[in-house]
Parts: sequence; structure tokens; C-alpha cells
Amino acid sequence: MRSYLAVWRLPSAPVLLLAGFAGRLPSSMVPLALLLMVQEQTGSYAIAGGVSATYGIATAVMAPVLGRLADRRSPRLVLFVQSVGYPLLLALMAAAVLGRAPLPWVFAAAAAVGASTPLVSGTVRALWSRVDVRVRPTAYALDATATELVFVAGPTLVAALTFVAGPAIALGLAGVLGVLGALGIATSAPMRAWRPVVAESRRLLSTVTTPGMPRVLLSGTALMFGVGGLEVAVPAFADDAGSPGISGLLLAVWALGSAGGGLWFGARVVSASLPRQYRWCLLGVTIGLAPLAAISDPWVLGALLFLGGTAIAPTLTVQSSLVGSIAPASAVTEAFTWLSTVTFGASAIGAAVGGALIETSAGVAGALVMATGAAALAVAVTLLPGRRPDLPTEPRREAVPA
Repeated sequence: MRSYLAVWRLPSAPVLLLAGFAGRLPSSMVPLALLLMVQEQTGSYAIAGGVSATYGIATAVMAPVLGRLADRRSPRLVLFVQSVGYPLLLALMAAAVLGRAPLPWVFAAAAAVGASTPLVSGTVRALWSRVDVRVRPTAYALDATATELVFVAGPTLVAALTFVAGPAIALGLAGVLGVLGALGIATSAPMRAWRPVVAESRRLLSTVTTPGMPRVLLSGTALMFGVGGLEVAVPAFADDAGSPGISGLLLAVWALGSAGGGLWFGARVVSASLPRQYRWCLLGVTIGLAPLAAISDPWVLGALLFLGGTAIAPTLTVQSSLVGSIAPASAVTEAFTWLSTVTFGASAIGAAVGGALIETSAGVAGALVMATGAAALAVAVTLLPGRRPDLPTEPRREAVPA
């Protein structure tokens, strides 16, 4: 635990972890709250799913644009503007849904909210990339673990508030948390000390084409495609098993396994290079997913999800370390927002494809096989020949205070 104490003692750590956690909660709360609210008003899951997907796609498309702006100016400016616009647009969207506005207006409002989502995740990871190199791997592990807990706490909050007061209240709380997180980061000491790195004018996709980035983004796309398929397969599995109420529990167990794996991994000293660690972590995810399609008992599935989930957060930890090492100094925030785009976009598409498979003769098993195949494809991408980035070759060391 000394390595985690070393990170926590950094002056920037408490605000990055706590404000970052609060600011990320909307990413797991808004899609679900929006889905429930639209379905409640329209009676259609198809329309509700379309509105929720529009929100996610707009978030994914806009994130790299805002990341590029943040690197050129300052993330503070972007976060301050979003802290004003985000809650206003959320209120507008809620009014459009509850007032039963024409569907084009509802879809437009969802897209506007997605585009204005505070740039918390990319900014926090960019700030972690500036701490002492000796504590950086542990910091990324804490960040990955916190992200996993977001996807446990967020849906739980939405479910509880929807039961007590309705999804609109959950949507309102998500807006408050998003603003608090964004303002906490924007006013923090490391953010005030941020100085843009002066660089020559870059092409639109120059960050994506930096040596090593295509490999990370493509493998991340395959991985998150599989994760999206799994997230829709688990509720369908629970429904087929006659216990639809345990779907949330199964997903929470999976996320808790990931959080535990992330905490364990972050305290380790690993001598292998980052690309090799990444490949082995992806292989661990693939092995964890492989037996799921053959399981028929929900409790056995839960145990395997917990065990298999232990590889998720370590994979995301190494992925962040790779991006932080690869990205040009003048485009770190943009690089991490591209990673967020992959997360949002690929998981949404994976969920859609998984849902379509479940409706065919392939059923839930077909969606789970698809998830395993996607993870295996991610491993294969890391084996492709190509120009590799110049990365630090020294092993990770025990974390010490910066």
C-alpha cells in the first residue's frame, strides 16, 4: 500500500481522484437516466435507445475536438465553459422529453448535451501524465480503478433515484456532479499551473497517426466493442435464466473484480515493457471471457465475471501509460480524448451488434462469443508488424513521492 500512499500524498492527487470521480459519474448516469426517461414518456425502447445512442455518439465525436482546443489554449477554459453550458443543455433536454416535444428536437437536444459533456476524463489523465514518472503507473492504476467504480456507482444511483423520484431527478443529479467535478479540476493547483506546450501547427489527425497510437486505438476499439457486447449480453442472460433482477448485480460483480485487479496491479513492479504488458493484459481479458458462452447458471457466471474482470483495469492502466508515453507533449489531452472516443463509440456499437445477435438464433451465447472474439482481435492487433514508438525501456519502480 506504500505505493498508493505515495500517490495520495501528492498535492494534486486528492482533487484529481475525487473531482475526477464525480465528474465522470455522468458518463454512466446520463445514458441510463435518459433511456429510462424517454421510454417512460414514449413507451418505446427503440426511441429511447436511439436517443441514448445519439448522446453517446455526440460525446465521442466532440471529445477529440475539445481535447485539441484544450491543448492549444488550456483545459481550464474548456471546463469553465462546459460547466455553464452542460447543466443548461441538460435542463433543456429534460424539458423537451417531459414536455413531449417532437422527436427531432429530443434527438437534437441529446446530441447537444453529449457534445457539451465536460472534458473530465481526458483532462485528468493528461494531468496524471505530468506527475513524477516513478509514481505515474500507480496513479494510472488508481485512475482506472476509479473509472471502474464509476460504472458501479452511477447505474446504482440512477436505479435508486428512479425508483424513489423518477429518472429526471437522476438526470439532474448527474448534471450537478458533472459541474462539481469539472469545476474542481479547473480550479485545482495542477490545472492553474498548466502551460500549453508550444508546437508547430499540426494536421487534423496527426495525433492519431503518431507512431504507436494506431495500434493502441485499434486494439482499444476491438476491446471496447467486446465489452459493449458483454454489457448487453449479461442482462439478456439473467432474463433467460428467469432472474432479470440480478443483471445489475452481475455487472457490478464484474466491475468490482476489475477494481480489485487494478488495485493489485498498481502496487506491482513489472519489468516487462509497456507493449508487452498491454498484450498480456489483453490476453488475460480474452481468457476471462472465453468460458462465459458455455455457462448456464447465473451464479457461476457471476464468479467467472469477477475472476475475468480482474484483467480489465490493469489493461486500462497500461493503455493509459502507453498513450501518455506515445502522445506528443503538445497533444496529450487530445490523445486521451481519442481514447475516450474509442471507449464511447466502440462500446455503443458493440452493444448494438450484441443486441442484434441476441435476437437471432445465436442468442446470448452468440453475443458472448462475439465479445471473446473481439478481445482476441485486440491481442492480434498488438502483434501486427509496423513502426513502433520510442518508449521508456526501464521497468516500473516502486512509487515514491514526486
